[in-house]
Amino acid sequence: MKKFFFQILVLFGLYFNSFAQTIFELDGQQSMLMTGKGPGQDATINPFEGEDCYALIQNLGAELFSVRIQYKGEVVNITYVNPSQTKKIKLLMGQELYLDPEPRKKTRASVAYQKIE
Repeated sequence: MKKFFFQILVLFGLYFNSFAQTIFELDGQQSMLMTGKGPGQDATINPFEGEDCYALIQNLGAELFSVRIQYKGEVVNITYVNPSQTKKIKLLMGQELYLDPEPRKKTRASVAYQKIE
């Protein structure tokens, strides 16, 4: 019985560790690269890497932050996300997605991706 219980605990641990982190603390002192630099360098795993998709950005905190899209070092778009708001942003192949909190303002954000149909 103990062995069975231990196996169940291990399976649950592996199950929860297999998901990419989607909720991030933004500390107001630095920008956070979400995707675009490649495996091991991105904060999130984009399951649609190598193709166009939508980024779903939700502001879970009490402070405004911006979403910056860059392509080859050039800013393509900046979108502001108010508290409790969700934005759906088209992310083209090769673009980088950054979350930029307001200076000295802490907040939280959720990032997910959706296939373009």
